[in-house]
Amino acid sequence: MTAESTQGAVAPAGTGRGVASGPILRTEGLTKRFGGLTAVNNVSIAIERGEIRAIIGPNGAGKSTLLRVLGGLLRATSGSVTIDGVDATTLDRRAIARHIAVVPQVFETLFPFTVREIVALGRTSRLGPLGTLGSDDARAVARALDDIGAADLAERRIDRVSGGERQRAVLAMALAQEAGVLLLDEPTAHLDPAHQRATLERVATLARTRGIAVVAVLHDLNLAAAFASRVVLLADGAVVRDGDVSQVITPELVAQVFGPGLRVIAHDGRPFVIPEPAALLERHARAG
Repeated sequence: MTAESTQGAVAPAGTGRGVASGPILRTEGLTKRFGGLTAVNNVSIAIERGEIRAIIGPNGAGKSTLLRVLGGLLRATSGSVTIDGVDATTLDRRAIARHIAVVPQVFETLFPFTVREIVALGRTSRLGPLGTLGSDDARAVARALDDIGAADLAERRIDRVSGGERQRAVLAMALAQEAGVLLLDEPTAHLDPAHQRATLERVATLARTRGIAVVAVLHDLNLAAAFASRVVLLADGAVVRDGDVSQVITPELVAQVFGPGLRVIAHDGRPFVIPEPAALLERHARAG
């Protein structure tokens, strides 16, 4: 099957027509090596529509590499990635972009585009032969700006907004793709706590209401606990556990993967992590 012939096999998000049953995104035995280094090791996960799957783990665990392989930015060394049952290697870059949108940790541009122009870049994979924006594209851009609460930034230059505002613009650009899968690499890295919550709340609402599957790399375990449907815990490129939040963010696994000094407590039925100072740890050790 050629890349061209499979492009119609995967229905875009929200169409409600021709959508395959089962997970929208699946990996089987996914492995990525760089020379002698194995960055992702035999990862098998299945992502459903409407869910937020958080990927957590220490630095160097392979989280961002996994996300880039899922998004087609890197080719796997072995194993498979399928989109609605279609092998991603049979799809060209343009076809993948219609179904998977990626928000990187860092987004740079050499030109002083406005925020609206940046968001419009998300329509590139859907443009016709002349490469011009039509009325549907303009509506998608306006909708994405509204969805992420960035409409007030639309006419400002991207080089004259804050880091947090830039991140919101890039997220809106991904939403403008109208893809069924949204991959986020540290989407709250440049945001204060209030905007972290607001951004992930918007993403969670979009996942529920439009059936978008969201995969988010998060360093903050508490954000993962608060907003994720399920969590994948990685260490040394391999899955330690993939399950409900309460099955993954446990005292035992947190200590095993992240080391001592992190206390896991329950709040409203969800686990949250509190760092404990070394002096307090020593006091507990003496008391024990």
